[in-house]
Amino acid sequence: MSTEPPPNGSGQPPDDDPFRKPPPTNQGGGSPYDMPQGQNPYGDASRTPPPYGGTPPPYSGDPYGGGHGGADPLAGMPPLAESGKRVLARLIDMVLIGIIVGLLSWAFGITGFDTDTDDINAGKQAASSLLTAVLYIAYDVILTARTGQTLGKKLMKLRVANLDNGATPSTQTNLVRALVLWVPFAFCCACIWTAICGGWSFFDKPYKQGLHDKAAKTVVVSSD
Repeated sequence: MSTEPPPNGSGQPPDDDPFRKPPPTNQGGGSPYDMPQGQNPYGDASRTPPPYGGTPPPYSGDPYGGGHGGADPLAGMPPLAESGKRVLARLIDMVLIGIIVGLLSWAFGITGFDTDTDDINAGKQAASSLLTAVLYIAYDVILTARTGQTLGKKLMKLRVANLDNGATPSTQTNLVRALVLWVPFAFCCACIWTAICGGWSFFDKPYKQGLHDKAAKTVVVSSD
């Protein structure tokens, strides 16, 4: 059996990730069946276990099923990022990559639509969309997998984190996140999709997630 460690981006955050939350400690200290006879293993006599194994009200917990017993996945993490700051960070990223896309499109001759041939126009448009998607996705995945931050997020003091443990998301997680955000942007909906996808965080509760965050099970938090 190989003893080599799994390759980078295997889906699990590194053990030395400074942002990863420590695992919860067992506060119970033993089995409820070890308690003295006649004592309620559930504490207060007025608090009895719900019938049929249900969850006692009020309901609280991770809607993705990451936590058990009503644990808050955000416990021990920095505060969630303000949606306004997220928008500014995204605009900074879009401007930076947009400049690069424009320059490369000009260099490869796929920006001009100076012909009446529909096939050539369609080919140039497809090439431009593909270049846009590749650059935006690569930018998001590579930078976020390293530190949880794009340049825009770094300037706005934000970072992306796994919802369940606060660690920097893996390459696979960031790829899912970037695909949901940038593929529709590049090939059909442009800024409309970006506004919908990212703007979802203004109304989402309790984790202020965009649609791409929901797909990847991530959140954006402050890095102050």
